[in-house]
Amino acid sequence: MKRNQLGLGLVLVAALVALVVWGRDRMHFDFQLFRAQLALADWRKIGIAFACIYLCYVFRSVRWALMLRPNKKVAPFSLLGTQVMGFTAVALIGRVADPVRPYLVAKKTGLPLSLQIAVYIVERMFDLGSMALIFSTVLLTTHEALPHPELLLRVAKGGLIATVALAAFTVVVRMAGGVVAAFIEKSMGIFSARLGHSAGHKIRMFRAGLDTMENFADFAVAATLSLAMWGLITLAYLEITRAFTNSPELASMTLPRCLVLMASSMVASGFQLPIIGWFTQIGLVAAAMSTLFGVAAEAATACAATLLLVTFLSIAPVGLIWAQFEHVSLRKVTAESGQAGEALAEEETEGSIGLDG
Repeated sequence: MKRNQLGLGLVLVAALVALVVWGRDRMHFDFQLFRAQLALADWRKIGIAFACIYLCYVFRSVRWALMLRPNKKVAPFSLLGTQVMGFTAVALIGRVADPVRPYLVAKKTGLPLSLQIAVYIVERMFDLGSMALIFSTVLLTTHEALPHPELLLRVAKGGLIATVALAAFTVVVRMAGGVVAAFIEKSMGIFSARLGHSAGHKIRMFRAGLDTMENFADFAVAATLSLAMWGLITLAYLEITRAFTNSPELASMTLPRCLVLMASSMVASGFQLPIIGWFTQIGLVAAAMSTLFGVAAEAATACAATLLLVTFLSIAPVGLIWAQFEHVSLRKVTAESGQAGEALAEEETEGSIGLDG
């Protein structure tokens, strides 16, 4: 995994350098205007965005504690540190640090890592479903005000269909997860036995995560927390873009356009690498602003950099301080969590293969 990450990092560096060389004589970028855009921004709006993002970490702590309740009662805010440190690790080290949160929760609560990974999978599903629902609902009602409305309408319909399909799949897995896992294993096993067992393992983990919600009330609370959290994230994006009052296109940013920018940012952050990924994400989001909405390069870059700082990197100082108080080395727990997750997956796969044999 580390070797793959290094290779991808080198490819991105080479691409970034090539882009800079190509655009140096073709694009005019006024750094003085870039600094002016930042200086003239409405920092009260950016402060509101900070508050929204920080409140989301509280919601994450409450949601995780809720899903642990059938196994162990955990105070709603007691897991806040694990969320803050986990997202700090991802911000500074990259997506390879994603297992840090389940690992830290397992160590803090004394519950199995397999349970925390199951909760993590369900959490990701809630996040995906909430974002898709918000995105599709808004675009279905206001797509006419956007560039390429017909294409966006199809995307919105596809997102809504995917959300319904995900909900249906969740119900099926909740009711008959073992049967679904066995079917997927056999189907994918035709091409690769290990791939089939891996897919079956993930479905069983998802089923175990769903077991953490004992009734519909628990599901409704988790869904409400997820929608509220993604509503706050959307508000943060909207406040940041509108904070750049010296750019007419950004100052008048609408909710549908903001969601398109959010989608581009989510795609860019999907393969987050340390440091390199920050600049690629800024570049991609700024390019989306300029291409889709005609925002000047300097304003687009200033806004994209602020979006990254507030929505992704702003937790890092708090996380580093928290880690010092908890005597946690983020680099060490990243390595440990990765090894523990791989060992758990291998153990489950070997056990599944042994049972089949």
